[in-house]
Amino acid sequence: MADEATPAAPAPGRDFIRQIVADDLAAGRHRVIVTRFPPEPNGFLHVGHAKSICLNFGVAAETGGQCYLRLDDTNPLKEDQAYVDAIIDCVRWLGFDWGERLTHASDYFERIHDCAVQLIEAGKAYVDSLDADRMREYRGTLTEPGRDSPFRSRSVAENLELFAGMRAGRYADGEHVLRAKIDMASPNINLRDPVLYRIRRATHQRTGDAWCIYPMYDFAHVISDALEGITHSLCTLEFEDHRPLYDWILDQLPGLPARPRQIEFSRLNLAFTVTSKRKLAELVDRRIVAGWDDPRLPTIAGMRRRGYPPAALRDFCQRVGITKKEHLIQMSLLENCVREDLNTTAPRAAAVLRPLKVVLTNYPEGQVEHLTAANHPDRPELGERAVPFGRELWIEQDDFAEVPPPKFHRLKPGGEVRLRYGYIIKCERVVKDADGHVTEVHCTYDPETRSGLPGADRKVKGTIHWVSAAHAVTADVRLYDRLFTVPRPDAGTDGREYREFLNPASLETLTGCRLEPALATAAAGSTWQFERLGYFVADREDHAPGRPVFNRVVTLRDSWARLEEAAPPGA
Repeated sequence: MADEATPAAPAPGRDFIRQIVADDLAAGRHRVIVTRFPPEPNGFLHVGHAKSICLNFGVAAETGGQCYLRLDDTNPLKEDQAYVDAIIDCVRWLGFDWGERLTHASDYFERIHDCAVQLIEAGKAYVDSLDADRMREYRGTLTEPGRDSPFRSRSVAENLELFAGMRAGRYADGEHVLRAKIDMASPNINLRDPVLYRIRRATHQRTGDAWCIYPMYDFAHVISDALEGITHSLCTLEFEDHRPLYDWILDQLPGLPARPRQIEFSRLNLAFTVTSKRKLAELVDRRIVAGWDDPRLPTIAGMRRRGYPPAALRDFCQRVGITKKEHLIQMSLLENCVREDLNTTAPRAAAVLRPLKVVLTNYPEGQVEHLTAANHPDRPELGERAVPFGRELWIEQDDFAEVPPPKFHRLKPGGEVRLRYGYIIKCERVVKDADGHVTEVHCTYDPETRSGLPGADRKVKGTIHWVSAAHAVTADVRLYDRLFTVPRPDAGTDGREYREFLNPASLETLTGCRLEPALATAAAGSTWQFERLGYFVADREDHAPGRPVFNRVVTLRDSWARLEEAAPPGA
């Protein structure tokens, strides 16, 4: 089944942000709630962004309001149209629609520039000519106040002339910046005359070479919010210290059409991975992973290619909730959401990942019969399929043991098992190669025990899956494990870099897997349960007719509990 976008999930329970919104509506502060999701197009969105997307679009939908998708394209050195396209695609896939409200910070460049001029004219901004090192020196530290720049006392006329020259391209990159004039002694470093504009000669993906000065995020973001009539500017906790600057800018520009309220919430930290966009970009650039949509990454594109349903990702974000407290979310919660969704939606099929041949010596050569299998045990509306059965079969290597351990209820010398949807077979002989490896298992079948016949009532302890050797489809299957070996790879444990915790076994590619013929026509992006093995998706990029490639989405049972229990507190 393809992973098409579906409508957003029903409204979740009320968290502290939703309570604030409800109170504002009840008090008449706003008639319509307007939110925005404003990513910078310098990489792909990740699971942390999914939380913000669900919150911003969810709050708007629940109140009959509006949500903007706004691309914060203020840094052309790091941004690219490919990232813009990927962001739009991922938000839409996640199940959200912005209607006519797709905007860009660059839509407002002229208005933002005019606001900067207004600050200069009011004596609230000045052009500084300190180089980056001296500006850092003058800024002070967390324990020591900053010092006024020697250029802070420039006249309004001089600042206007210099800023006009910056826009006209008369100065080199880094020669001047425009700074707000606030308080160099403020205990909040963000208020120590922050930079509002810098010179940056780079071609912008939308405006081309029309501009050579670009606003800083903290400046452009506030003005864009106000111009769009945003009522609640929802962002993660790292922007809490920026809120006084947000409010200062609004205070100095009373002519803006709206006064948004910034509210912060905790970001989503997921165990055994990283969500820093810089680190994700590094993994991609160093080719440690295969790209931004590598299924091992916590990017939305990676999760989509991994086979996670959008509904499961929305459910996960709802279960995580919205709080002020930072905490590490266990991977088991995400995978349980995926598992619950796929258990309901994914049709069943048989696949053998590590094949071992079984020969039924008393089954007529050349004979083929078709057994009946349900496409889903709990959804009869999905129908049934015919599964070919013949003399030679493939079973999983793990389903046979020449010297079985205690309580082994699968195939063993002299032992019997039931073939799912088929017959009971008994192991009579084992064939080995010159090195002593088992290459074939010769069995007999009991023709009276076919499923659906009276003899099918005969009980044996084990049931295994299989694929007809004559009809099997050969495929590659990728098995994904955690990308890192510790829950917090970017915590600086023992002074080690996060890359030192990469899991060398995060990807195992199996070739020569055997699938039942129903999977020969599986569409790229369709998801299935391989019975007894887990949920698998036909890879969106590499899967093709005649060259099937499947990725394991998630195991049938929680495989993370042991790892999470073994992790030391705070790891």
